[in-house]
Amino acid sequence: MLHSLRTKMEGWPTMVVLGVSVFAVAFFGIENYLQGDRASYLAKVGDTEIQQQDYQERVNSIREQMMSQQGDRYDPTYLEQPATKQKILDAMVSQAVLRQANGKLGLTVTDAQVVNAIAAEPAFQSEGKFDQKAYGAYLAGTRTSAATFEAQRRQEMATQLIPNAIGQSVLVTDADIDRVLRLTEQKRDVRLVDIPAPAAPSTDVSDAELKAYYDAHRAQYMTPEQVTLQYIEVNAKDLKDDAPPGDADLRGIYEQQKSRYVQPEQREVSHILVNVPKNATPEQQKAALEKARKIASEATPANFATLAGQNSDDLGSKRQGGDLGFIEKGVANASFDAALFAMKKGEISQPVLSPDEGYHIIYLRDVRSGAAKPFEEVRGDILAKATTEAHERKYNDVAGHLADEAYQTPSSLEPAAKASSLPLQTTEPFGRDGGKGIAANPKVVAAAFSDDVLAQGNNSGLIDLGDNHGVVIHVDKHTPSVAKPLSEVQAAVRQAVIDDRIVAQAKKQADELVARAQKGEDLNAIANAAHGQVKTVAGVTRGAQDQPPAVVQAIFAQPRPADGKPAVLALPMEKGAYTLVAVDKVIDGDTSKVTAEERAGFRQQMGQAVSAAQTLAFIEAMKAKTEIKISKDRL
Repeated sequence: MLHSLRTKMEGWPTMVVLGVSVFAVAFFGIENYLQGDRASYLAKVGDTEIQQQDYQERVNSIREQMMSQQGDRYDPTYLEQPATKQKILDAMVSQAVLRQANGKLGLTVTDAQVVNAIAAEPAFQSEGKFDQKAYGAYLAGTRTSAATFEAQRRQEMATQLIPNAIGQSVLVTDADIDRVLRLTEQKRDVRLVDIPAPAAPSTDVSDAELKAYYDAHRAQYMTPEQVTLQYIEVNAKDLKDDAPPGDADLRGIYEQQKSRYVQPEQREVSHILVNVPKNATPEQQKAALEKARKIASEATPANFATLAGQNSDDLGSKRQGGDLGFIEKGVANASFDAALFAMKKGEISQPVLSPDEGYHIIYLRDVRSGAAKPFEEVRGDILAKATTEAHERKYNDVAGHLADEAYQTPSSLEPAAKASSLPLQTTEPFGRDGGKGIAANPKVVAAAFSDDVLAQGNNSGLIDLGDNHGVVIHVDKHTPSVAKPLSEVQAAVRQAVIDDRIVAQAKKQADELVARAQKGEDLNAIANAAHGQVKTVAGVTRGAQDQPPAVVQAIFAQPRPADGKPAVLALPMEKGAYTLVAVDKVIDGDTSKVTAEERAGFRQQMGQAVSAAQTLAFIEAMKAKTEIKISKDRL
């Protein structure tokens, strides 16, 4: 497989991997009606479409992770920024490219790998073993079926097949490590001279110079473009709740949806896997079957765990004696499932062949029969769900009516406000960087400055602000950006002209000082002439904290000193000041002082970096060969 992968990657550049490790649109029907029969995908990668729902699920997942990690520091507007949205979509496109490449290379995620990955998650384990109760509680809490969760995990694992294969092919030699260590641990002896900004050659600025500078830099002296909006806001939190459903209604819902409150039958199972290699020869298949039959003939409930530890090729479960915990129907592959649910408690099966895996010997240890939870136990859940759904229906009704009215009379919001009995409000003026209240939301700002709303003068569609909260807007007043008159900014323009003179004079002086140093003139004499002082710093490292980052970067950007002369450059600082940087000596990192443990850790880091870089190059190369369509207007 790696040979095939290398062949397909031959000649491609090296590179860093997308680390994986991110809003359902209200009134989709209305939006779809307005858009006609246009395609609805956000992106299309080959034949794979990334839909709004796919994107929203990714955003929700990222939001939950950020809220968990950042707590009070979480910024809810971050995921609404256009750059963030594009980054998330780009990552989804890259993942789709990887999954399509899997098919071309014949790479698949087997059922056993999915089951093992789920069983190995710490959240689903108790005392080091897979805990079906914890797994079931997670599925119930997230309202996800086992089949859906398995499919999601399979997709996640599929995006790592190629990166993992690339990582296994990466070779980092001792010579590679030594070369990088010599660079990263390098030290440099330098001399620094801070040169103050010179005085301006002249502070006299003529009217002609003022006007010429103003005309050339007019964009720097513009008033901000601003809009004032009229808007109608609908928020579920402000809507009056209907009377909650009574017991009779709740019991009716319970009877209609009773299947949702049934605990499915679960079977506690252990297994022993005898692997059959992919594309196995008849002899290999026969040998695997004979081995599986021998193990099955020797297996008893008492020695099954021991046999699993000695013989199973399933590394994820063999350490637990083959224990897979309690399994529901649909978790395992079809052949395993069929055999398991045909067995009686305490039975050990004959070898069961599973595609892409091998032969399983299955031991059914226990059975939990499915049973419906009583109404009293689930009444609270039914009431909460019914109340939430009623609340959402009310919001959808009000917001849908508002969106319809705003569409019917696009030139004004007054009829919509009257028909919906919602107040017509007005924002303060704000620019393209947003303002206060609803104007702080990037979606509102984007809509306010869109062609349809700003240039055409139409009402916006319903803008979804999240959590059953929406708004429709109309531009009440537009103030275009215009250049401030020269008379108003004359002082600033005059200072800018003088500052430019200082910068030009400073550069000329710095260039002259560098030329003198390169000719061999003493740096102390040069510093005295420029009203500076030489500062000697020995052993500067790349991570030095006692110098400005720009100075450290300049130090290590210089070539090695040659012919006994320092390598000198003039680094521009603020407002015409300069720092002369003279590199006198370069001391490479001493690789003999690196311990074996540090070297091993460095080898791993380098391997990960190279693997990541090569994976990114692979993705970019595959993107170049794949037709990719992005619908930015739907993002």
